[in-house]
Amino acid sequence: MKKNYKVEVDCAASVLKMEEAAKKTNGIKDAQIRFMTQKMTVEFEDAADVNSVMKEVTKACKKVEPDCEIYVK
Repeated sequence: MKKNYKVEVDCAASVLKMEEAAKKTNGIKDAQIRFMTQKMTVEFEDAADVNSVMKEVTKACKKVEPDCEIYVK
């Protein structure tokens, strides 16, 4: 399953590091962040609990860029 999220990130250099951190999170197949549109596309593994996985993704991304925000609905 794929989902899109709005992301606020100030540093283009951090985007790649945030993508890598998200991809290493259990339950994630793939993650992409587009700096120009401030969008994140996440592909989850089949049995993943989307809400708990996104909490972990947010934690991982904040370790890279403490000021980033991922808007999970």
